[in-house]
Amino acid sequence: MSKSIKCGVFGLFRGSAHVKSILENNCDVVAVCDRDETKLEEVKKLLGGKVACYTDFDEFINHKGLEAVVLANLFNQHTPYAIKALEKNIHVLSECASNSTMAEGVALVRAVEKSKATYMLAENTPYMKFNLEMKRVFEAGSLGKLLYAEGEYNHPEMPGDDDVMRRYRPNPKHWRNFLPRTYYITHSLGPLMLITGAMPKRVTAMPVFAPTPSDSLMGLNVGDRSAVITCLNDDDSVYRVTGCAGYGAHGNSFRVCGVKGQVENLRDSTNRILLSYNEWDTPSGANRVSTYTPEWNDKDRALIEASTHGGADFIVMREFLESIRTGKAPFFDVYRATTMASVAILAHRSVLERGVPYDIPDFRKEEDRVKYENDNLTPFYGPNGEEPTLPCCSHPDYTPDPKLVEEYLNAIKK
Repeated sequence: MSKSIKCGVFGLFRGSAHVKSILENNCDVVAVCDRDETKLEEVKKLLGGKVACYTDFDEFINHKGLEAVVLANLFNQHTPYAIKALEKNIHVLSECASNSTMAEGVALVRAVEKSKATYMLAENTPYMKFNLEMKRVFEAGSLGKLLYAEGEYNHPEMPGDDDVMRRYRPNPKHWRNFLPRTYYITHSLGPLMLITGAMPKRVTAMPVFAPTPSDSLMGLNVGDRSAVITCLNDDDSVYRVTGCAGYGAHGNSFRVCGVKGQVENLRDSTNRILLSYNEWDTPSGANRVSTYTPEWNDKDRALIEASTHGGADFIVMREFLESIRTGKAPFFDVYRATTMASVAILAHRSVLERGVPYDIPDFRKEEDRVKYENDNLTPFYGPNGEEPTLPCCSHPDYTPDPKLVEEYLNAIKK
């Protein structure tokens, strides 16, 4: 049996979903931390009372015997906590943004390089069934050299759902009220990087400005529905991705195009794949165009199918824990994680400058780190109420209609 690892979870709004995956991977949840004591009690009950509960992170991180932590706290506040854990040689699985400023990215890479612990980004969308099938097809070589790939994470929310709004945007300074549309990028960019291996080297972006209702999932101060982001990669291919978009119909869609053919998931909320070739490049014995539903070819199929996010949450946790056990670096290590964050951050600066391109730094190189080590620009409020230092919207002078603000404030009081 594989070695059991003593794990802790910080932030239980999202983190409670990771508890099940930790247990299913033959590890123990020995400590949890959240300032909401009702969430602590829920997890404690789930684990039969056999877990230490904390409301203070510094006390949590000093829990005796703690070996690994899952960081599922606020989107824009992962880095300081990751660094504290790494300094104690505690392994870190961090939710879907490694850093929210460029300086944080530099500090995180330096902390990982000094630590004996593993760092992994908990990005789940690449491990959904259709994306893993596209990875298999691409790596088999029948599509030829990569030329172009698309990734869209499209997540509009039904207006009028006050319960969703209160859960996801519970106060006026919450990060979702100030989230630039490029920042939530890993669900669209991560799959393309896993499928193809290509790394972004230069980015430019354009906004789709159309203010959302006050009760949407994202808002309130961001008038953009989306940003269209274009990346030039290290192999001369091009990615076109969104961050968290809010146009058209809900869904995740991905497409990978080579010289000979292309593969994509169908935009019908299924796992179906469309694989097509040029007539003259169709492999012997294959159909020029085929549509099919892939199957899980995995020893843990039953656990995967029972897991959240289409099975991806189990797979992410499995890779993290196996990387600790074996010493093998995870795919979404600190360098890929900070590359995605750099695309997100610098794409927004491109948006603010109407498409000016930015080179993506390589934080393996000290000269790139030095360039950004003091770059603390942020569109978010700080943990102690510090004011944002960067506009969150493509129209910096945009302010929401006062009536919408009033509706929002009234709704979150209920």
